[in-house]
Amino acid sequence: MRFIEGHRPSYDLTYDDVFLVPGRSAVESRFGVDLSTADGTGATIPIVVANMTAVAGRRMAETVARRGGLVVLPQDVAPDAVAEIVSWVKERHPVWDTPLVLTAGDSVADAVNLLHKRAHGAVVVVDEDGRPAGVVDEAACTGVDRFTRLGDVADERFLALPLDTAPREVFDRLNGGTQRVALGVDGQGRLRGVMTALGALRAEVYAPALDAEGRLRVAAAIGVNGDVGAKAAALLKAGVDALVVDTAHGHQEKMITALRAVRAAGPTVPVVAGNVVTAEGVRDLVEAGADVVKVGVGPGAMCTTRMMTGVGRPQFSAVAECAAQARALGKHVWADGGVRHPRDVALALAAGASSVMVGSWFAGTYESPGDLQRDEAGRLYKESFGMASKRAVTARTRTDSAFDRARKGLFEEGISSSRMRLDPTRPGVEDLLDSITAGVRSACTYAGANTLEEFHERATLGIQSAAGFAEGRPLPSGW
Repeated sequence: MRFIEGHRPSYDLTYDDVFLVPGRSAVESRFGVDLSTADGTGATIPIVVANMTAVAGRRMAETVARRGGLVVLPQDVAPDAVAEIVSWVKERHPVWDTPLVLTAGDSVADAVNLLHKRAHGAVVVVDEDGRPAGVVDEAACTGVDRFTRLGDVADERFLALPLDTAPREVFDRLNGGTQRVALGVDGQGRLRGVMTALGALRAEVYAPALDAEGRLRVAAAIGVNGDVGAKAAALLKAGVDALVVDTAHGHQEKMITALRAVRAAGPTVPVVAGNVVTAEGVRDLVEAGADVVKVGVGPGAMCTTRMMTGVGRPQFSAVAECAAQARALGKHVWADGGVRHPRDVALALAAGASSVMVGSWFAGTYESPGDLQRDEAGRLYKESFGMASKRAVTARTRTDSAFDRARKGLFEEGISSSRMRLDPTRPGVEDLLDSITAGVRSACTYAGANTLEEFHERATLGIQSAAGFAEGRPLPSGW
């Protein structure tokens, strides 16, 4: 990475402050760009879903891993619950989506409550042996008494295909037809998966993030308090594919001690630690045992740290400095926070990050754990909240005494409730991944890069004013 002016500025920069300069390119197609990461996590796209309670759950984990990314389960989840989630994710099919299943005797109300849990928008009615008997979508439930049985409204003209059917064939069978979904069945005709035409297309574009046994990958986080070694051992036994030691201020003695305890547990998976914003912080965490260092203090959408404390650093400069130090040590960084647009992901990768963590942006999707709600205008949304907010702290300290919980609740550095609206044109996390990876792939072609490593090496950046950033924003409503 270099600046077009030939030298770095004397002040720190945010993502909005910089832009990528196009260069001579021999890359013929954006689909030829390899977005695989080099940090040992096995991700095939450079996206990590942040360990936020309102964002990272089992549905998010399997969906993002199927498209090549990695989800970090929050540290607030009990180790036994994490083990159950990890086991569940690894049992999911790497190509076919998990179906929503009910029986003919269930009601329309049951189907309506389930439909928005998955982006494929279909509930499959199965018999007592698990074989599909019909499909119900939102249209079938519209204008029907909610107590009506699904057997009376299910479409019995469904498309069932073997699980080993190539996604391209699934697409061809669905494209232009009357069926919205294909049902994947095993040799006994039992339902095992669901795929839409768009899902089939994505299955050809993305490569899933799989472990050595061909199962979807998932990571989990732990804090720096308590018996860190025992918690790490429990998560490693559960089969997590990366272990994230996480605290807001990662450059502290408790983190160093925690990392050494994690290393004593003998992990064979990447150990991630953070957050820091300086080269010194990277050096100390790597020395203590981190393979990947998380970079970012204060840029998150739900974070109030900078406004409360004045502590933090503009994210682009933090990532650039920390990535340079990590590379010098043979390690990697994740850029954590501050992402508002696909361009921000591209800029973080240009600065040297191996992956980019996304949090609140993904909260407003079907796959996030929150309940779907409607605002006063009828628009769909889900609630998001920061992990240093009073809401999160209260949940994290539920085993403390009432006095200690109240005392800790006085100190919060995050928003406790925010409405993250579902974009009606992009309501699923896969829709957002499409947008992000399309932007990153195109950025690579502008730089003449076939891989993310080449992108970092070839990236040329400039500095712009606020007017320069505003000039690049689209005006869909005219002016």
